[in-house]
Amino acid sequence: MTIKHENNNNVVWHCATVTRERREKLNGHRSVCLWFTGLSGSGKSTLAHAVEERLHQSGCHTFVFDGDNVRHGLCGDLGFSQEDRGENLRRIAEMVRLFLDSGIISLTAFISPFRADRHKVRSLAEDDFIEIYCQCDIDVCESRDVKGLYQKARQGEIKELTGMSSPYDEPQNPELVVHTGAHTLQQCEERIID
Repeated sequence: MTIKHENNNNVVWHCATVTRERREKLNGHRSVCLWFTGLSGSGKSTLAHAVEERLHQSGCHTFVFDGDNVRHGLCGDLGFSQEDRGENLRRIAEMVRLFLDSGIISLTAFISPFRADRHKVRSLAEDDFIEIYCQCDIDVCESRDVKGLYQKARQGEIKELTGMSSPYDEPQNPELVVHTGAHTLQQCEERIID
């Protein structure tokens, strides 16, 4: 089967003989995307890495895509405008899709503030997308602010900080909501693993 790329008739998808199903069988688990979303400081990265550790200890093949880490390379050319944030997530969605094909459990930790962008990611991952909303009051997020982003925003050094001067569209129907400001890391991790 040949799939033509929608933007270029000279680019075709090469279909491998080692399929996703064969990779999943070898791994002993299905591939899926756990998409952690929430404000800066809500615990997305911490929680994603804690869940990954548990999955790894259980013999699962995993990888965490962390927002800051991705911006060091793959998305290092992007800023934080709404357009750039959309492109950032588009690139991540394409990576996640490749990781799903590879049989890997992808865990992503991105603010991903706009509902429309998260919907696009979901449409690429289809039934393999599990949205986890890390719900946390902004004052708790600000108290955890190891990067100093909220302070910089209050001082006018950051013009568009999600939750303050830039909007965050809360998920309408996430598969899971974890209250990272009210529950411990271990409690949130257990909910996700369950």
